[in-house]
Amino acid sequence: MSRASEATGNMRRASEATGNMRRASEATGNMRRASEATGSRIESLLSEARARLRRLPAAEVPDALRRGAVLVDIRPAGQRAIEGEVPQALVIERNVLEWRCDPTSEARLPQAIGDDVEWVILCSEGYTSSLAAAALQDLGLSRATDVIGGYRALAADGVLGVSAQVLQWRAAAGM
Repeated sequence: MSRASEATGNMRRASEATGNMRRASEATGNMRRASEATGSRIESLLSEARARLRRLPAAEVPDALRRGAVLVDIRPAGQRAIEGEVPQALVIERNVLEWRCDPTSEARLPQAIGDDVEWVILCSEGYTSSLAAAALQDLGLSRATDVIGGYRALAADGVLGVSAQVLQWRAAAGM
């Protein structure tokens, strides 16, 4: 690579970083104003994240999988052990999600073939998954979304073989 093309690439990346910093600053200002109205910055952040998503009800998850979506379970191992597994889900713990789903990352998974992959993120109750899906959208993965109500909604609706009885039994056993 010539020095001129390297310099051009560096200037492009610097320009993109400046744009990202400006958007982050604007978002921070928006969150601050919203948190003043609601009292909680995290609630404002969650609301802004969800406003960008086309969240899926649990009953729509099987259709999403049939059309090629990738269901990603971001719950920690301990939570999956207590609540149960989702056999159709790819397990990617939250702390590495962006690296595994980004098609430009050296740490990407084979499923991360481009920006048009439909990533459906699943957590326990649908809170963390909303923030995670929004983070994927920030990377340019515009079809990223999450499951309304998370794993517990799948269990309550008996979707994907996840059973509400398992949750009830585990709750009764103090797990």
